[in-house]
Amino acid sequence: MEERLDILDTNGNPMGITALKSKAHRFGLFHATVHIWLYTKTGELLIQLRAKNKATYPLLWDVSVAGHIGASETSEATAVREIQEEIGLTVAQDSLNKIGVFKSTQTHHDTLIDNEFHHTFICELTRPLGQLIKQESEVADLKLIPISEFEKEIFTSTLSESYVPHDGTYYQAILAAIKGRL
Repeated sequence: MEERLDILDTNGNPMGITALKSKAHRFGLFHATVHIWLYTKTGELLIQLRAKNKATYPLLWDVSVAGHIGASETSEATAVREIQEEIGLTVAQDSLNKIGVFKSTQTHHDTLIDNEFHHTFICELTRPLGQLIKQESEVADLKLIPISEFEKEIFTSTLSESYVPHDGTYYQAILAAIKGRL
């Protein structure tokens, strides 16, 4: 069954209406998502390779876990649910550290317009990579990458083509927040 999403105005405020996710994307209606960046105490980030069947950015490296916030769902509850679904990891809401909400607008083609507000969290990964279970429909691969290497790759134009193209200030905010925890 397709998700219903709360529709937001251009400033991220709820408009009091919902729509199917497909309609939100077809008409470019603003809605909320979660991004969760998992990191280790040894300075590594968990990144995921998006599944080959994804409508946007298939087989590109991206945030550890992401998903749409369902109608009437909180960003924290969505984050916990998405982490469990995508990588088989159970985390408590209080282990999530919200670092901000980032507006993102991307037109992929005439009938796929992503106008989103990413509720963004960081969380320490306390399980070994080998214990994570990928949701095959969403995640092609998972890997840990040293933060210094990740930073070099996303800010180098030729290497950045392997990653979902988020705004540079978004990546800088993520990296600063994680480095502040190490």
